[in-house]
This record gives sequence, C-alpha cells and structure tokens, in this order.
Amino acid sequence: MEKQSLGRLAPVELRTVWADEAREFTPWLAENLDRLSEVLDMDFELDGVEVAVGPYKADIVANDANSNAKVIIENQFGKTDHDHLGKIITYASGLGASAIVWIAEAFTEEHRQAIDFLNTNASPGLRLFALEIGVYKIGDSAPAEQFKIISKPNEYSVAVKSKSRGETETQALYLEFWSAFKEYCRSTGSSLKLRKPRPQQWTAMAVGRSKFHLSLAASSMHKRISCEIYIRGANAKRAFELLERSRGQIEKETGTLDWDKLPDGQDCRIALRRHEVNVSDRSVWNSAFEWLRKNAEVFHRVFSPLVKALPIADDEAEAREVDEGDK
Repeated sequence: MEKQSLGRLAPVELRTVWADEAREFTPWLAENLDRLSEVLDMDFELDGVEVAVGPYKADIVANDANSNAKVIIENQFGKTDHDHLGKIITYASGLGASAIVWIAEAFTEEHRQAIDFLNTNASPGLRLFALEIGVYKIGDSAPAEQFKIISKPNEYSVAVKSKSRGETETQALYLEFWSAFKEYCRSTGSSLKLRKPRPQQWTAMAVGRSKFHLSLAASSMHKRISCEIYIRGANAKRAFELLERSRGQIEKETGTLDWDKLPDGQDCRIALRRHEVNVSDRSVWNSAFEWLRKNAEVFHRVFSPLVKALPIADDEAEAREVDEGDK
C-alpha cells in the first residue's frame, strides 16, 4: 500500500487575512459566529457589533441560545494588555453579561492567570474564556482560522458552586435527562447538533437563522415532552404569519401542530407535544428519546429551508415582505 504524504500546517500572519482588527476581523467574526460556537460548545446568535457601553464600544455582543445568556466578545490583535482586561469587565458589568470571550493573538501569562482567578473566584453566574487565534494553511490551500482555548471555567467547580447555591433535584434530573439524550443521539447516528446539556427543562438547536430555534422540552411537572420552533424578537409575529401560510405543507410532514402566536408578548412558537410522559420515570426515557430525536430531525428538515427563505429583516427593524401580495 502506497504511503500517503501529509502536508504541514504553516502559520499565516493575521494581517494578511484581516488588515485591521476593528474594520475587518470583527465584522468577519460577527458573520461567522458558528465557528466560535463549535469551539466553545455554545450556540451564538448576534445581538450587535460595536455596542455602546457608556463612552466605550464592545466589539461583539451575542446571546447563547442554550442558556439565553448575554455574551461579550472582545477581539485584540497582538498580545493581551491591561486596557482590554479592564474593558471586558466594564462591558460585562454595563450590559449584564453572563459570559466573556476574550480573543487575542497571544495571551501573557499574567492575563491567563487573571482569567483563571476570575473563573475561580467570581460568581458562578459569570464565565470567562480566553482564546488565542491563529491562521494556517497547507501548501497552496486557502488560509483557515484556528481558535485555541487558553483558559475556561472549570465546569466541575461551576457545578459545585451551583449545587451550593441550591440546585434542585429537578434541575439535576433535567441535566441527567439531556446528557442521556445526547448520548442516545450519538449512539443512534442522529444528525442533530446538540449542545452541552444544562440543568433546565429545554435544549435548543440552530435552524440557520438568528432569532429562530428548534427547541426540545421535557416537563416533569406537566408530564409532557415537546418539539417546537421558537421565534423571538420584533419580527416574530410577522415570521409566524408567513410560516402559517405553509401550514398545510408543513403538517403533511410533521403531523398536526399547535400554532401559538402568544399574543401577550413578542415571541411565538409552533409546537408538537406528547402528553402523559413522566420524565421522572427513567424507564420511559428511551421511548421519550426516540420521539424527541425523530421529531427534531423532521422539524429541522422541514423548517430550516422555510425559515432561511423568509422575506423578513434579520435585525430589529420592522419586518417587510417583498412578494407581490403586499405591494
């Protein structure tokens, strides 16, 4: 058998790819948050770029759909410095962020230790991540970015802190349930892209557009599991109405759904529910897992192209339809 030759990764100067951190790298990262999501096992959706915090501006503000946490993302070419360390704390305080991601070409040992110290001693409601970014290529290939985690929260110590603050038996049950579900999907070869399990009733997945999520839920109180498309933000009602026009087409694939416009708020949901499922009884878990996996895969296949094609604004401006019906 002929041996296969392997290429070598060669570093590329960042500024040959992005000449300016603020004008080129930050906009690129804002458009490619999915790459950062994969590294940190989070599900980022963009909230804003150059967001004002008093007289300063945070590079990127995002939300983690898995935890609904606000995240500050601060970028820096070159080595880390005290100025940026102060900024990330100021931004997190001013915007009420639950997580901070500091990205730089190189972290000094002092700043790595500072992030470790804050992760150990700060409130469990605040998590800090330090990432170094590099660019590499093999031969004449296109350059590719690489994020290297330098410091992150110790998940065990975070769990211990949460426990000491009164994590309930129900929360522990949900964490076990979603952890087992993720393993079930892995073992059955599911195409679902699941994030890190959390001690809560629901888990969310991206469907290819900001403000839209495929959510799975399990309620021990109501003895119910559900699969739904959840729509948030100022454009949610308009998006819901446009999707409802395809209700017949959608329900041929999914079965009859509950179309909840939620009139008392901005958000909307389109849900399929299964009742009389007691998730406190572990003997029903495999049956629940199969129902959740099967329907989540159908929802993703059916809704993702429809959601991506919706003729609405992606920001918080008023939604505008562009077909002839509104002209």
